Amino acid sequence: MKILGVEVVPYSLPFREPYVTARGTLTRREMVLLRLRDEDGLVGLGEAVPLSLRGGASLTTVVAELEGLAARDQLDEEALLAGVPELSPPARCAALTALLDLRSRRAGTMSEVKPVECNATLIAAEPAAVAADAERWAAEGFTTFKLKLGAGDDAGRVRAVRDAVGPAARIRVDANAAWDAQSAIRVLSQVEPFEIELVEQPAATLADLAAIGAATPIPIAGDESIASRAEAEAAVRAGACDIAATKLSKVGGPEEAIEIARAMPSYISSALDGPVGIAAAAQVAQTLDAAAPADGLRLAHGLATQRLFASTVASVECELRNGMLHPPPGPGLGVEIDEEALQAHRLDLR
Repeated sequence: MKILGVEVVPYSLPFREPYVTARGTLTRREMVLLRLRDEDGLVGLGEAVPLSLRGGASLTTVVAELEGLAARDQLDEEALLAGVPELSPPARCAALTALLDLRSRRAGTMSEVKPVECNATLIAAEPAAVAADAERWAAEGFTTFKLKLGAGDDAGRVRAVRDAVGPAARIRVDANAAWDAQSAIRVLSQVEPFEIELVEQPAATLADLAAIGAATPIPIAGDESIASRAEAEAAVRAGACDIAATKLSKVGGPEEAIEIARAMPSYISSALDGPVGIAAAAQVAQTLDAAAPADGLRLAHGLATQRLFASTVASVECELRNGMLHPPPGPGLGVEIDEEALQAHRLDLR
């Protein structure tokens, strides 16, 4: 596709409350908006969320990679998927998403507006505070609750949430690879009586994940360990993971996320994306839901994270209602940027 304009805007969104995981605490999320303009003046939107806390490319690297696209007259999905130009996964995700959005807008293709079931993402705090947070999410229609573990009274938090949301709710936990196998087995044995739906990335290596899986009936979801279909297949061969928790910026875009789902059961999770990334992830989640067998595993997607932010840069974006993420009508992703808000949240990297 012939591209006449490339605009790269680094920006950040503040959290309502600090976002705490076993890997650290964030007060804001830094990301990059990409706008590709074609010869007819149409614009496609993409978004990159650098995962530098996980050892990925930095914000400045992702910005430089995306700005480098301006030197190319043509961009197409096949070349990007083949690594031309070579981009980090977040930058490739932004470029592929923007191209898909632009093609859909050119064709006038309306986006699917079928809602996507989402899990609640709870604060990491003392048990009473986490339980109160779960009750607030439950009042908004959420029935699946995700707890961050690996710091503090893990069993106490899970017990408090189970007491708050009742026996029918689904509870999943995420350790962000904070444990070794022995520690994971110990904590999971403590929370197992509370009927845990799954545990995301309890340890870092496939060998540890396989050992944990052999010692607990709780299904293991790979997150940091699975960034491609090849890694998903390796995790299956190793008996390390039952499920993949897939983030578009982690795997490099929608296409690779769908390939991972062909290798193992998957759900789409947010990398704490902005409105463009959430809309793209919602479309992939719809694709996975439509392809899932009627009698197969049905999992809520981790895409309700826009509720964690104190502000947005979009005038039109996905909406959360009754525990479901409702995509905006198209064409394309359907997202419209609020230019004044974008400038207010823009980052100066000079």
